[in-house]
Amino acid sequence: MTDELPQPLDVIAVGAHPDDVEIGCGGTLARLVEQGYRVGLVDLTDGEPTPGSSGREERLAEAKAAAETLGLHHRQTLELPNRRLFDSFEARCELAKVFRRFRPKVVLGIADKTPMASPDHWQATQITDAAVFYSRLCKWDEHFDHLPVHRIDKQVWYPLGFSTTALPPHGGAFVTDITATYEKKVAAVKCYKSQFPAEKKRVWSILEGASLSNGAAAGFERGEMFLSATTVGTRDFLQTVLPAVEPVDAP
Repeated sequence: MTDELPQPLDVIAVGAHPDDVEIGCGGTLARLVEQGYRVGLVDLTDGEPTPGSSGREERLAEAKAAAETLGLHHRQTLELPNRRLFDSFEARCELAKVFRRFRPKVVLGIADKTPMASPDHWQATQITDAAVFYSRLCKWDEHFDHLPVHRIDKQVWYPLGFSTTALPPHGGAFVTDITATYEKKVAAVKCYKSQFPAEKKRVWSILEGASLSNGAAAGFERGEMFLSATTVGTRDFLQTVLPAVEPVDAP
């Protein structure tokens, strides 16, 4: 079975619907690809039915274009139902099988509930958390197509409800620099023409504000925030605590 497995991925990001991951952490994924890491994305549903879309084929085509824009090495859409996504044993196993097949070092998932938005997001959080655990369970092979056990090194969450929720308590928050990849992030989100027509132009202001706010907090021009399941440590104290921006020379 191991000989039949694809090349491992370094990172897999999980969303409930196509566009969730791009909105939450697309800039970081693009940066990871530029740094030479292998990056994948899993949509738990195809997002259908939804207003503005002609159907599954259109949504999958948009998702494919967005993945190409970010430079992702793999994108996969599971056959779980949009609007009826629930944390279930079957959903946990389906995602865990992806983790076992692609053996990521790090998994990124949605951080918390998104009030006034889809409840699928919170279900995706729980499914992802459970699948990280299920991925490493032995003596249960029959539930995972007999794929080999895989232990994920680190789990990290990305906030998605920028304007509707406070950050939940976790082991530590940190910000990645997406100054150089912000435009790729926006271009990826714009691939979803069915979801972001002209009358939804407010989304671009939200992305702009979030990137500038997160970036400013860490000393970057633009940033994306993440929440770690455990306290974030460092072996380079000065690299971690010194300002992220280059000092301006005095005249």
